[in-house]
Amino acid sequence: QVQLVESGGGLVQPGGSLRLSCAASGSIFSTYAMGWYRQAPGKQREFLARITPGGSTNYADSVKGRFTISTDNAKSTVYLQMNSLKPEDTAVYYCYANYSWGQGTQVTVSS
Repeated sequence: QVQLVESGGGLVQPGGSLRLSCAASGSIFSTYAMGWYRQAPGKQREFLARITPGGSTNYADSVKGRFTISTDNAKSTVYLQMNSLKPEDTAVYYCYANYSWGQGTQVTVSS
């Protein structure tokens, strides 16, 4: 079972940036793809970004060009750099790997 712990959420103004981190137990990046999802109140959890062990990435259209997923294998951490944030990006953000989810971190975009 993979243990995932997200951090880095908070309150940011529209147009601002945040970087989310997801610390994973063990060296899983060479084995599993890692992903970021989010869930806004009253909505289904939606896919945002994914990175494979080989470093290939793909993004949801809603965040393409604004969000970037990356990993630091030495720190067993996956990041989500979020730029040009919009109020509609407000949600709880989750890290995912190998059928395991983190506890989530709240991101609120508001002036």
